[in-house]
Amino acid sequence: MRKIFLAGFASVLLLQAFNAIGQDVTVNSKKLDGIYVRETIPQRVPIPYPHLRESDMLWTKRVWRIIDLKQKINHPLYYPTSRMQDRISLVQRLVDAIKYNEITAYDPVDDEFTTLLSYDQVVSNFGAVDREVVQESLTTGLDTTIVIPGEFRWQEVTQLLIKEEWFFDKQHSTLQSRIIGICPIRVYLDVLSTGDEDTDIGGKINRAQLFWVNFDEARTILANTAVFNEYNDAQRVSFDDLFFKRRFNSYIIRESNVHNNRLISDYTIGGIPNMQESERIKTEIFNFEHDLWEY
Repeated sequence: MRKIFLAGFASVLLLQAFNAIGQDVTVNSKKLDGIYVRETIPQRVPIPYPHLRESDMLWTKRVWRIIDLKQKINHPLYYPTSRMQDRISLVQRLVDAIKYNEITAYDPVDDEFTTLLSYDQVVSNFGAVDREVVQESLTTGLDTTIVIPGEFRWQEVTQLLIKEEWFFDKQHSTLQSRIIGICPIRVYLDVLSTGDEDTDIGGKINRAQLFWVNFDEARTILANTAVFNEYNDAQRVSFDDLFFKRRFNSYIIRESNVHNNRLISDYTIGGIPNMQESERIKTEIFNFEHDLWEY
């Protein structure tokens, strides 16, 4: 009896040793995807903003912008649309940060960061919730419930809504801007189902704001995330660098006004008049700075 017990105990120890060896082999078998370890970007910290005092604020203007991620200059913010090992898109990084409680998401019901949004609600806004479908089994003929896992369709997030503040600081005698918040916008086709899969070809284009994040809170993770550089793979920049240096193209859709900060589209007929009004606001900000000086 004692010999049987010792033999069983030795077998258990041997199996545990084999499992440990197998785990070590799995860990050590992961090869470096490159010729060196990239350490610069993950260790970076955001460039600190200079301190501002209310008494130095001679003029401020709040505006809202749309960044169209389909424009070529904005592609570093949009791609990759599927996860890669060496880089990640802006929206993917924000969603990961929300999932692991690195930053806080806010409900797009308003842009004043008043209502918290959980990760599950973010998943729901993406339309990535698991669905249950009842199908007839081919073997038994009975109805079977099948769970279809939700999927993040990153390619549908084609716009970013930016809330920012323009101000003239008399201490530094400069006109500057600071981003306050970022809100990804999902543009997708809402298919009008008729019950027949062969006729589900109609629908309408929907634009849904997914969540708001406070830019100051997100700067740390944005500074630690590398962005693709089409000119040199060895000289990557971060998302924080792109926004800090304003290396993106956008157009204004709203400015602070007495009419509840209404949108430009609320008092224009759309199309070209919208763009003309956007350019007027942009020119007004430029002229304000220009008129401060004598030449």
